[in-house]
Amino acid sequence: MYEALKGRLAALKNNRLFEFAVITVIIISALEIGAKTYELPNLVNTMLVGLDWFITVFFVVEITIRFIADSDKKHFFKNGWNVFDTLVVVVSLIPVNDSELALLARLVRVFRVLRMISIIPELRTLITSLLKALPQMGYVVLLMFIIFYIYAALGSYLFKDINPFLWENIARSMLTLFRVMTFEDWTDIQYETMEVYPWSWLFYMTFIFLTAFAFLNMVIGIVVNVMDKESRRELQACEQELEQSREQQLNEQIAGLRSEITELKQLIVKQGGHGTNNDAS
Repeated sequence: MYEALKGRLAALKNNRLFEFAVITVIIISALEIGAKTYELPNLVNTMLVGLDWFITVFFVVEITIRFIADSDKKHFFKNGWNVFDTLVVVVSLIPVNDSELALLARLVRVFRVLRMISIIPELRTLITSLLKALPQMGYVVLLMFIIFYIYAALGSYLFKDINPFLWENIARSMLTLFRVMTFEDWTDIQYETMEVYPWSWLFYMTFIFLTAFAFLNMVIGIVVNVMDKESRRELQACEQELEQSREQQLNEQIAGLRSEITELKQLIVKQGGHGTNNDAS
C-alpha cells in the first residue's frame, strides 16, 4: 500500500504539469507579496489573506509529496535546497496578523520567491556555481582591495585640497573610487581634479582599466569556468544514471528470458515424460 502510494507520488513529483503548477503558484505568491505593499480596499485584502492561506497549504502539500516520494528519506534533509524549502514552508505557517512573530512571517513569505531556484534546475546550477566560485574569487577580491587601497591613498594625498568631501581621508577616497568604478558621474570628479592637475586623467583611466575591466572580467571568467565544470559534472551524473537504468532494464530482460527458458525446459521435460509413458502402454 505504502509503496504504491510512494510510486504514484514519485510519478506526480516528476510530472511536468506538477512542476509547472508549482512554478505558477510561486509566481502568484510573488505577485501577492507585491500587491500587499499598496493601499488596497478591505475586500481585496481579505481575498489576499485567503490566497495566502491557499499558497501556504499548497506548499505544505508539495513538500510533503516530495518527502514521501523521495527514495532515501535519511538524506532528504542533507540537501540544502530541501532544508531551505522546508524552513520557508514551516515558518510560513505563522499567522501574519495578531502575532508577535508577524514581521518574521512577512519576511519569510518574501523568500518564497527564492523557491523558484530550487524548482528550476538551471537556476539551481547557477547558484551552486556561484557558491563554488567564491573561494577562487576571494583572491581576486583581495587583489582588487589592494588596488583600491593604493589608489585611495594616492587620491587622498593629491586631491584632498581640491575637494575635501570626496578625498578627505582614505575611507572617503575608497567610496569615491567605488563611485568611479561604477561610472556614477565619474567624469565630474575627473574634470574637477583636471582643472588643477591636467594629467590626473591618467589616475582615473588606469584605475578604471584595472577594476572595471580587468578584475570584473576575471570574476566573470571564474564563474563561467565553474559553471562549465558544474554542467559537465551534472551531465556525467545524468549519463551514469541513464547507464545504470539501461543496465537494470537489461538485467531484468535477461532474468525474464532465463525464466522463460526454464519454463520451456520444464514444459519439454513434461511433454517428453508423457510421450514415454504412452509408448510404454
